[in-house]
Amino acid sequence: MKNSGLKNVFLCFISAVLGAGVLFLGMYFFPDTFGKVITETVETKNVSITDEGIAEAVDKIYDAVVVVKTYKNKELYSTGTGFVYEVDGKTAHILTNNHVIESGDEVYVQFTDGNSVKVEVLEGDKYADIAVLSISANDSVKVASLGSSESIRVGDTVFAVGAPLDASTYSGTVTRGIISGKNRLVSVSVSNSRVSDWVMSVLQTDAAINSGNSGGPLANGNGEVIGITSLKLVNDGVEGMGFAIPIETAIKYAEKIVKGEEIQRPYLGIQMANLSDARLELYPRLENLPITHGVYISSAENGGPAAQAGILPGDIIVKADGEEVSSLAYLRYLLYQHDVGDEFVLGVYRNGEEIKITIQLTVASKG
Repeated sequence: MKNSGLKNVFLCFISAVLGAGVLFLGMYFFPDTFGKVITETVETKNVSITDEGIAEAVDKIYDAVVVVKTYKNKELYSTGTGFVYEVDGKTAHILTNNHVIESGDEVYVQFTDGNSVKVEVLEGDKYADIAVLSISANDSVKVASLGSSESIRVGDTVFAVGAPLDASTYSGTVTRGIISGKNRLVSVSVSNSRVSDWVMSVLQTDAAINSGNSGGPLANGNGEVIGITSLKLVNDGVEGMGFAIPIETAIKYAEKIVKGEEIQRPYLGIQMANLSDARLELYPRLENLPITHGVYISSAENGGPAAQAGILPGDIIVKADGEEVSSLAYLRYLLYQHDVGDEFVLGVYRNGEEIKITIQLTVASKG
């Protein structure tokens, strides 16, 4: 067995020597052939990877984006972003956020060529956070193409164009990211109150959204607008959470504004507060309630839709359309999914039990 092992080792050694000798002789007498084989083998491993980015998609909408400058008493009050979304005859319409222009008395837009034009504010809606501006159109006005937020998927590439921070310095800034989530319900305040007034259904993105981006386009990889950047979460430990109003929602309200139609929303005719806040004010009356969420009714307008349906002061709304109501902001969100004339079914906690009350919705009061 020992002699057999030594024999195998010797044969392996001889094979290796012979193989090396053949390779050496081949390279010596046929250098071109062997060199070509070796070179070609190396070249097949030299892979070049390039990413040309989204420049072509950006080019499609870039010149349709404008800086929005809002003035109050002749002084610059706020800046934001907008974009031309349609040209109707000799008039161009620009979309932006309502909160960008709502406190001013004059509004100007600045195009990418530096030209600044005073615009007419057709109207705005604070709950949808949409406003439409109007200017005279000419051949140089570029119009952004509109896409679909409904068909875009989580993980798809998107980009934002806007004028963050100092609009004169950073106008036309492009940031890139993905769709991080869809149909996010985000609570917002529209009246500078300490509690949320409203819940918005929005797209979530990690594309950088900064102050001044408000009202600008969020576009897909084809350069089509699928949302309007509106807000971001600012908190310790939170990074890359921006939100955009779906373009379908924005256009729905914009069409009403352009046509001069009043945006009507149903109302209940009640004074209300979050149950958690009411506990603090009415303690200890509400201390031992077995429920922890809902909207407390402090008063009901005489002759209003809620009062006519049987809502009483002291009632607590715990459900609406079969969904649990955690706050007045969410109650308002569910309410505004309805049109005037619809029925709104509430679950109301009263005297230790939950009862069902159906309200016939009427138009919101002018006040």
